Amino acid sequence: MTGRSPASRSVGAVARWLGGATILGVIVWRLGTGPFLHGLRAVDGRSFAVAAGIGFVTTVCAAWRWRLVARGLGVDLPLRTATAAYYRSQFLNTVLPGGVLGDVDRAVRHGSEVGNVGRGLRAVAWERSAGQFVQLVLGLMVLLLLPSWVPTWLPLVVAAAVVGALGGGLLLRGRPPRGGSRGARAFRIAASDIRDGLLARHKGPGIALASVVVVTGHVATLLLAARTAGAISPAVELLPLAMLVLLASAVPTNIGGWGPREGAAAWAFGAAGLGAAQGVATATVYGLLSLAALSPAALLLAAAWLRRLRRPAEPRAPQEFAKSGPDLVPIAARSEGGACG
Repeated sequence: MTGRSPASRSVGAVARWLGGATILGVIVWRLGTGPFLHGLRAVDGRSFAVAAGIGFVTTVCAAWRWRLVARGLGVDLPLRTATAAYYRSQFLNTVLPGGVLGDVDRAVRHGSEVGNVGRGLRAVAWERSAGQFVQLVLGLMVLLLLPSWVPTWLPLVVAAAVVGALGGGLLLRGRPPRGGSRGARAFRIAASDIRDGLLARHKGPGIALASVVVVTGHVATLLLAARTAGAISPAVELLPLAMLVLLASAVPTNIGGWGPREGAAAWAFGAAGLGAAQGVATATVYGLLSLAALSPAALLLAAAWLRRLRRPAEPRAPQEFAKSGPDLVPIAARSEGGACG
């Protein structure tokens, strides 16, 4: 993550933004703005309140999962602190392009607080990976067990991804590569993280349980969005569609959360005979309900901003210099060069 230049990161961010914008543009070109406006008009106070309640449960469970992984990696993280940070990161993921900037902010902040940014980054990366893996497993179970229009090859692709991820993790955990190269060291660190942070006997079940609750909460919110947008199909028919939309929502090519989610919803609902417009309206309502569920994060951000405004300016200490060649270079500045990881 730190090896990429600022220019390449900027190009990647622009590419992700353009990807989401292209998907939304195609939807508006084919369906018009009607489905979006219908979704905006459909939401009400009751749906907002229910979404906020579900969001609280899922956020606390996700924060607990993060805490378990972080403690497995050897860094402490109180649940209350983790919950507040998770609210903030989800809000930033939703309102900023790319869908991952909030997680990066959460990882760097926690790593700075514990004095190990590298370990903080790894804790968040493994925590999110665990959640995505459980979501893949649950999605596969739904697609295989429930009747749906989904083509046969799609569950097979999901199954191959699940088996590959699980097999790779177990292989890495059991036989980490030897050697002194950078790649071998990185693999050994990953193997240690999997063994101590994800698959430890006293942490693995809790991580799996928290992930199941989180995915269930997201599915419940999407089903609520479908009902709010006017879908009348039985929940057993909507469930496979919900899982597909959630899987698409994990793609980091979006504009503040919008893009692949609406495209997947239009495709899935249209293929199921419910109409692409119904899918876009459902995804629109889901986006609004997701924002409502993260409303406490706005209060946390506002409180932090007010604290910074009220904090008195600290007197600037005289800076110590050390001579280095012909120039005088601040000692503190020179000591920061390799402080990553």
